[in-house]
Order: sequence, then structure tokens, then C-alpha cells
Amino acid sequence: MIPSSRTALAAAALIALTGLAQAQTPAAPAAAASAPAAAARPPADPTAPKPFADVIKGATEQPGLFPIWRKDEKVWIEIPKDAFRKPFLFSVNVANAVGERGLYASQMLGDELAEWRRIGNQVQLIALNTKFRSSQPDSKLAIEQAFSPSLIAGVPVASADHPDRKSVLVDASGLLLGDIPGYSTRLEMAYRLPFAPDRANSYIEATRADAQISTLTSRVHFATARIPAPPLVPAPVPTPTPPQATPDARSMFFSFVYSFRALPEQPAAVRHADPRLGHFTEAYSNLGDDLKANPRVHMVARWRLEKKDPAAALSEPVQPIVYWMDKNIPAKYRAAVKAGIEEWNKAFEKIGFKDAVQAKQQPDDADWDNMDSTHASIRWFTGADVGFAIGPSNRDPRTGEILDADIGMSDVFGRGSRRLATDDVLGWHAHEAGEAASSSWMGERSLRLSEQQCRYMADQARELGFALDLLALRDGLDMNGPEAEALAQAVIKDVVMHEVGHTLGLKHNFRSSTTVTQAQLKDKAYTEAHGISNSVMDYNAYNLPLKGEPKASLTNTTLGAYDYWAIEYAYKPIAADQEAAELAKIAARSTEPQLAYGDDLDQGVGGPYDGFDPRTNQRDLGDDPLAYAKKRLKLSQELWERVQARPANLGDDPLRNRRSVSESFRQLVMTANNVSKYVGGLHAERTVPGVTQGPAFKPVDNAQQREALRFIASGLLSSDSFKFKPEFLAAQTVDYNEWDRGLPLSIPDAVAVVQGRVLDRLMSASTARRLIEQANYLPEAQRKGAVSLSEVYGALQSAIFSELKTGAEIDRMRRSLQREYIKRLQAQLNRSTNGVAAYADAFALARWHANQLAGDLRAASAKPGLSIETRAHLAESLELLNSMLKATLVRS
Repeated sequence: MIPSSRTALAAAALIALTGLAQAQTPAAPAAAASAPAAAARPPADPTAPKPFADVIKGATEQPGLFPIWRKDEKVWIEIPKDAFRKPFLFSVNVANAVGERGLYASQMLGDELAEWRRIGNQVQLIALNTKFRSSQPDSKLAIEQAFSPSLIAGVPVASADHPDRKSVLVDASGLLLGDIPGYSTRLEMAYRLPFAPDRANSYIEATRADAQISTLTSRVHFATARIPAPPLVPAPVPTPTPPQATPDARSMFFSFVYSFRALPEQPAAVRHADPRLGHFTEAYSNLGDDLKANPRVHMVARWRLEKKDPAAALSEPVQPIVYWMDKNIPAKYRAAVKAGIEEWNKAFEKIGFKDAVQAKQQPDDADWDNMDSTHASIRWFTGADVGFAIGPSNRDPRTGEILDADIGMSDVFGRGSRRLATDDVLGWHAHEAGEAASSSWMGERSLRLSEQQCRYMADQARELGFALDLLALRDGLDMNGPEAEALAQAVIKDVVMHEVGHTLGLKHNFRSSTTVTQAQLKDKAYTEAHGISNSVMDYNAYNLPLKGEPKASLTNTTLGAYDYWAIEYAYKPIAADQEAAELAKIAARSTEPQLAYGDDLDQGVGGPYDGFDPRTNQRDLGDDPLAYAKKRLKLSQELWERVQARPANLGDDPLRNRRSVSESFRQLVMTANNVSKYVGGLHAERTVPGVTQGPAFKPVDNAQQREALRFIASGLLSSDSFKFKPEFLAAQTVDYNEWDRGLPLSIPDAVAVVQGRVLDRLMSASTARRLIEQANYLPEAQRKGAVSLSEVYGALQSAIFSELKTGAEIDRMRRSLQREYIKRLQAQLNRSTNGVAAYADAFALARWHANQLAGDLRAASAKPGLSIETRAHLAESLELLNSMLKATLVRS
């Protein structure tokens, strides 16, 4: 602090008078000089922290891991001296949010192994680097020097050390009212606007502390100064609208729940993962072991589960896994949610645990929030465009022990008359939410949240809408009757089983549905006892029969064989000296047909991981995915036929038929992707050297590849598969109460999405590579007759342009398909961008077939009797194709 001029002058005068007095005082006698003089009191340091007692005078204490002091709007965290440099788990959840575009309430955001550090009078909250470790003590220092930790937040001390407790205070507002979760980036991704935290209008809204945890909830205001005017000329790339769910698009609040949790004093026992099963893991690089070629270590994520009576065949656990059911869950669904949680006890009983998983209901009048990191919970949330569930968890990075889990379930199950997840559920999908998560403060550890982001609930809701529609029209099922209600309850149980499985440490298993035979799916007794799939961790389709087929269970009601196996591997109590041998024995069962496993990457997530095993899919059913794809088209066609014949009644929802059609096409898009995997597909097996036999990769049978091609040509690419009556289409209205009311229903547009998925896959660089290379995986004797890339390109082009040979008219739907084909062909012929340039054969074949097509277009254009629309289309296609071929020659 700079003193005022008056204060400075007074101080100077005092110094001068003091010096004058000393000069006029006679020297003291020698004896007096030897007497001890009173110590001079040093001047007070104006920058020194205030005494502890002065700071918290009048404040109320919440004792806990880090005691919390509160006085009016001021909040302090007390940090004991021995707590510095002692790791704990720091986690962030979002309790209140915006309700759109991935910014939803009741979500876990992630966690870090953290510690407090004090540098002078500055306190830092540090995220420790757990990505690199060493099993050798003499190399730990080198690793610490090589890899930096990260600063989460820093703040000056708010008090001097307590004289007795040796602790210090920090201002919670200064520490926790910034943008720790990185939400400014998430907001920018959602809206492309520069939102930033506004500390002046943010505050600490709630606190809780006990011996294990200290939790503070920050109410943070994010704002942007202005919303820019829209461009005068539309941008080439559409930009998102400003926030739609807030009263003022420039302002929004989020409530972040920050938990400081003590780590277990005794770390849990580590169990190492096996690639033949699907468990989430805590992974790191062990740089202290130079004998292993691969330094990566993967520890199974699992709860600490120990028997009260280790000698008993069946014993209660010392600490059960307790899920608190959120009070927001509608009362009529609570029994189904509870049943879904406790279904997992069947798997734990198989390995000796009684009541290992428990469900407890949060009282409706409870004044505590289950978002802190000591309450595992099932949370029910809502949003304007939401339709997903997520099962994330917080773990001890040292061991993989799961310490907390908060399953988030959106409210799509509660939307009107069993019509679940309708058109108001817009396009925020799991991968988009995952992209947002990747920009958050946790970095790599946050990516596991996108791993656990799950579309199962939204897909189940859409599928349920399709199923109920078909059953109502076929069998007269009452949408509001007990049978529909029972099915809705069964679906909720199914989804809860799936999400609880994630929080127990299990990944998706997208191959398990193919381990049940078609005969078993038609057997009611079998499906009621065993379900319709061998895992609830798959995205199982509904077991809808074709007209005239026997009825069985429509959805999963119990765990499958894979679920029991995965729980056994992660949780079976095993003596330490026997663990390696016993786990190897359990994992060796992977060759049993019922235990087949394939995860998200096997199913396909895009890019190079496009999914190439047709047995590993979402939303298929039974041991013949190709047969199911054909069945799915037949079921859709039956629904379209019945919807078009449905009479209009007074009081009907005017958008009902549009939703019925939309839901059927949503699932057909996935079916198109699944059936296209057969072409150039590979069967993948998770082999272990020296343990499992057989190849790791094997090309799909030639006959199956060709059958898939025929179904694509005659079914998905044929206009005859998508017939709708003109009077039906003309009768489908829009929502005139809304500004964004929609446009007339367009079947060609819906079909184009389905067919586009086929073209994207069959004309991709990855499919070309696999078709060119698949012969390398076969013995010489089996290579003859293999499906070639030329055969695929030829079959596809012949099916899409079949009218060129017959001279038939080309309807609007087929013209659209042909344009989309030429557009992708153009990308293939662009050497600089096509991604196939590294495969000279693929480029040469694409060019050869393009020349063939140009010739066919010229010949077809000369045929008489064609409509002006067809002739114009042929001329445009030929001109575009010729320019592509000439341009390619110039560039090369």
C-alpha cells in the first residue's frame, strides 16, 4: 500500500524528532549500557495475512476433511498444514445447466488426483500427472522431472497460520468461481460465441463437509457482451443459433459441484484387464520396467467389494454398492429403476456376494444433493433437446477403484402417452457430447466420460415408439393400456440395467446379440428366462415378430451369460497368490459362443475405426445380422402400409404419422450401415498368443458378401422399397403453433439418408483397402472366387444406374441417388483428397468404372421417348462426369 502524502510527512517528522531527542540525550554510564535493553517492536507488515481468528470472526464452521467456514456470502476453506502435498480426489459435477446442446444438468464432468501446494503466501490446487509412473523407486524422480502437473486454480492465503491447528484459510470464491471445468470452450463449441465467467455475479451457493469429503457448489454466471448480428450473406457452413433455452441469450448460470474427497488410506487391490473382456480401465505408462516392450498398464475399474465372512460361500459385503435413486424420478417409474439396479445381484450371487448392489430412494423432502462424490446415484434430468443416458464414474487413479458413480437418465420415458423421444429430440448425439467433453479441464481423463456416453436410452425410446405403433396397428394395442405400460416399464428396467453395468465397470458389448439363434428368439419360454441377447451391455433391437410369427419377449428383462462372466472376472474374490492363474482360467472361456465380445471401436466410431465385423453392430438381433436387416425393412414396410391406412380421428396428434415414419427411417439408417459391413468385411477375434487358436482376422464368407450386395441393390437402393400414397403424403400437416414448424413430409429426403449411408461405406477408402487386401488373409487355394473391388464397384454402379440399360424413366428418388453416387465418385477421382490415392488399384478401378458410366450415359441420352426431367438429368450427369475425368488427367 502507498501511504498518503499527509501520512508520509507525519512519519518523516516523527523520525526527525526521534533523531533530535537521541542527539540531545547524554551518553549512559557504562554500567547502565550493559543492562539489557527492551526489544524494539518491528513495524506491522501491511501485506501480511490477517490472524486466523480475525478472518473467521462471526463465521460458522462445518468440520470436515477440509473444514468450511461461512459468514454471509463469504466462504473459506481451511487447509491443515499436514494436508499440503497429500493427494486427494478432486471432482466436478454440474448440478444446474442450460438444458440444450449437450449442456445438461445432473452430469459428472470428471476427476483428478490432486493436492494442495503452498508457495509463500500463495496456495495452489494442483492436478497430479498420473499418466506416467514407475515401479522402480530410483526412477520416480526422473519421471517427476519429465512430466509436468497442471494448475487447477490458485489463490493467496486468506489468513495467517492458526496458532494451534497450524492450518490456513483460503477464499473459496477466489478459488472456485472461475472456469475450472472449461465451460467457456464448451459454450463456444455449442454456440460459437465467446462466453466467459462473470465473477461479480457468481457465488458459493451450498457447502457440505464431513470427515471424508468437503463439497462446495459454485453458482457461476457466464455471459457474453453481445450477440453478433447475422451475416448479410449466408455463410457456406451453417452456424449454430445463439442459446434458445434461456430468457436472454447473453446470460446463463451453471452450478458446479466441487468435491474434495479423501483417498482410501489403504489402496484397493489392483486387478489387471484382459482384452478378451470389456472393462473400463485406469491406464498409465510404467516407465520403470524396461523389460516389457509395451509399458502400458490397464487396471480394471471396479468397486471395492469384500466379504464380511470370507469363509462363507455366500456373504454380505463389508460395504455394499449403494445407488441412491434421485427424488426427481417419477414415482410410477421407481419400481422399474429399482429392479434394474438390483438385477445385478444375480451376477454377484454367483461369485459369493449377497445383496452386493442396493437401491435406496432419496426422500422427496430431502434437503441434500446426491451429486457430491460419496453418493452413487441414478439421476433424472431433462432438457429441450435431450435423449440419452450416461453411466460415468470417479475412480482412484492409483488402483482403478470406483469411488462414485452418477447415472444420468433423461426424461424421454415420461413424454406423453408412451410416445417417447419424438421430433423435439434434436440432433445432439453421443459423439458430439464426447467432443465437448474432450475440451474440458480433465483432458485425457475426461475422455472416458465420452467413452461412457450412451445413446441406448434415446435409441430404446425411438425403437419403443416404432414397436408400439406397429403393435397398436397390427394387434390393436392400447397406447395407454396396461400392456403398453408394462412394456414401457420393461424398457426402463432394461436401460437401467445397461447403465448400472457401465458404473460397475463394464463397457458396451455390441456382439452379444448375435449369440442368440433365430429359433431361440421366437421361443417365449427361452426369452423370458434368458432374455433376447447374451448381454444387457449391447444396443439390442426389439424382438418384433413378422406378421404371423410367434411372439416372445420384446426386450431384455434379465442379465445375459456375458454379464455374469464379466462380473466374475472383475469381482470374484481370489487369493493374491492364485489370482493370475484364476483370472487366466476365467478369461480363457472367451471362445464359448455365448461370451463373444466386441466394443465400440469394433462396432465402428468413424475414421479408420469404421467397424468391419458385421457381427458387431448396434440395433441388430440374432445370429444372422443380414437376415435381421431384411426383416427390419419388412417391418418398416408393414408399419408404413398400416400407418397410411390409419383413419384420422378427432383429437389425434396431427404429427403422429410423421413421427411414425421418422422413427422407422432412423432405424433403417443404422440397418443400412450394418448390412454394408458385410462387403469387404472381416471377422475379428480377440486372440492371445500362446492361448487362443485360430486367426485374428478372417474375411467374411464370399457368399454372404454377395448376398448383402444383392439385398442392398434390390432392397435399400430400390425405389420400390419405399412406396407411399400421394394422398397420405399430402395429408401430413406441420405444427402451425411453432415458428420453426417444419416442411412437407419428404420421403425422397428420408430415403436419401438411408442410401447415403450405404454409399458412404461401400465407396470409402477403408472398404476399398479391405477388398484389395482381403486375399492376403486367405491361403492360396481359397483366393479364387473372392469378392473383388471391381465386382463391388460394378455391382453398385449397375444397380444405381439400372435405367440406362432398360431405357426406363428415372424418378426423383433415383435421380437423387445417382447424383449422390457421382458426388462420391468425384471424391474418389480427386487424387489430392480422396484418401485412396495410396491404393493405385482403387483409383484405377474407380476411373475405369467412371469411363464405363460415361459411355452408358451417352448411349442412354440418345434413346427417344424420355421425359425432359430424365434427359436433363442424363445430360447434367454426363457433363459432370466428363469434366471430372478431364480434370483428373490434367492434375495427374
